[in-house]
Amino acid sequence: MNDKRVYLYDVTLRDGAQTLGVDFTFADKVAIAQQLDALGIDYIEGGWPGANPTDDTFFAAPPPFAHARLTAFGMTRRAGRSADNDPGVRALLSTKARIVTMVGKTWDFQVGIVLGVDLVENLRMIAESVTYAKGHMEEVHFDAEHFFDGYKANPDYALACLKAAHDAGARWVVLCDTNGGTLPHEVEAVVGEVSREIPGKFIGVHCHDDTGNAVANSLAAVRAGARQVQGTLNGLGERCGNANLTSILPSLILKMGFETAVSAASLTKLVHISRLLDERLNRAPNRHAAYVGEAAFTHKGGLHVAAVEKDPRCYEHIVPEQVGNHRRIVVSDQAGRSNILARFRDIGLDVDADDPNVAKLVEEVKQREYKGYAYDGAEASFELLARRMLGQVPEFFRLTSFRVTDERRWSDKNELVTLSEATIKAEVNGTIRMEVAEGNGPVNALDAALRKALTPTYPRLETLKLVDYKVRILTPEAATAAVTRVMIESTDETGERWSTVGVSPNVIDASYNALHDAITFKLLQERLRTTAEDRAEVTP
Repeated sequence: MNDKRVYLYDVTLRDGAQTLGVDFTFADKVAIAQQLDALGIDYIEGGWPGANPTDDTFFAAPPPFAHARLTAFGMTRRAGRSADNDPGVRALLSTKARIVTMVGKTWDFQVGIVLGVDLVENLRMIAESVTYAKGHMEEVHFDAEHFFDGYKANPDYALACLKAAHDAGARWVVLCDTNGGTLPHEVEAVVGEVSREIPGKFIGVHCHDDTGNAVANSLAAVRAGARQVQGTLNGLGERCGNANLTSILPSLILKMGFETAVSAASLTKLVHISRLLDERLNRAPNRHAAYVGEAAFTHKGGLHVAAVEKDPRCYEHIVPEQVGNHRRIVVSDQAGRSNILARFRDIGLDVDADDPNVAKLVEEVKQREYKGYAYDGAEASFELLARRMLGQVPEFFRLTSFRVTDERRWSDKNELVTLSEATIKAEVNGTIRMEVAEGNGPVNALDAALRKALTPTYPRLETLKLVDYKVRILTPEAATAAVTRVMIESTDETGERWSTVGVSPNVIDASYNALHDAITFKLLQERLRTTAEDRAEVTP
């Protein structure tokens, strides 16, 4: 094992879900997991089997990974049960994940107070659970809960818990600062002491941010010998959050010289992935976040700008493009071209950097984002915008008009009834069609009416499904007259998913804009596939 190699373990889908106000859908978990895999994360913890329906659905149909390894999280066996007769352990081992992480107590205080067992029984619970799981899984990890508190109180016992798991076959023993109260110098000292008993290539660290030191603690642990780091995107997590992988990752690679599975090319996607997460959560990104925030490399007039223009190293600790960010001079924003070209490459568009359309698209994106559009979380809308600029998107249909009505009344049976109806008039291949449809809400009614008009010409639209819909208020000061942003996620028979965005003061109009892009993207992909197949057939 290369001593400079650090393994990254993401807990966004479980620990991140504990964040106040965060409630991941199945679609959210799939999309985030796919982005983490593309980034190059080694382990992705999908959740806790049996804890809730969303986690169960995710483990029943996890997305395929090109690099990452899916892990499931659960507890060691309960007191008074054998590992093979514990419902929680059985649920943990019954998913499609071939790696499990088992959490157990390592603080003697909690063993008695929380588990109600003696210290020896707790050691047996750890060892027997890991041994049993090792017989069914490719890897078993052990999360040593409250390890740093336990080590301060009773170092011999806390270390005995680690050894019980390690000797039973745990691939990693993870030292958890569960209440986030440990400081960097303490973490470095304790990890150094532990690594004299258990080699660092088996040691991981899991830090919470209750003192604002989770990132520093994680880096200190690596300095002391730990070679696995757990954390979440954007520092999500309960209370004050978890260690922020968005900060840890570039610090390990660019500052400390450690190796990870994240390539230099993948690292340039960090800003995009950070913002995509926030868009899925329907929340504003932290503009001042280290590395990935909009303000991270922004300079506002005066001496700083003069110095940066002479040599960026004066006020920039890295080259912003290394993490997918860019320099902003507030008085003359120069950002955009490199990011746009990178996005072109991602969607398979070969465009010369000097093409005047690139500059036009940069300005168009700036104008649209000023109005409230967000393309980090709506890749399909961005691709359509780019291809339209290059003249590559035909007008599959034109909506002449639409009208949506909502009715809310009490029925004769004294039951509350709500009904939405949409009437649309559209031009399809030169033919005007008018359709009416009812739906479960105005967006569903509008979607249904559009399908009725378009499906006779484009029958493949029957497989198009809307799987997620989010609305965000962009101008809360305007109250009910606020500008809204609608994000729609769609899928079809291929299983591929794509997201589109619409912005308008009228939520139905914003919904239509996002819906129009969703349908257009589906039709465009069908056409591009057909064209590629036709070319393949005529190629000698």
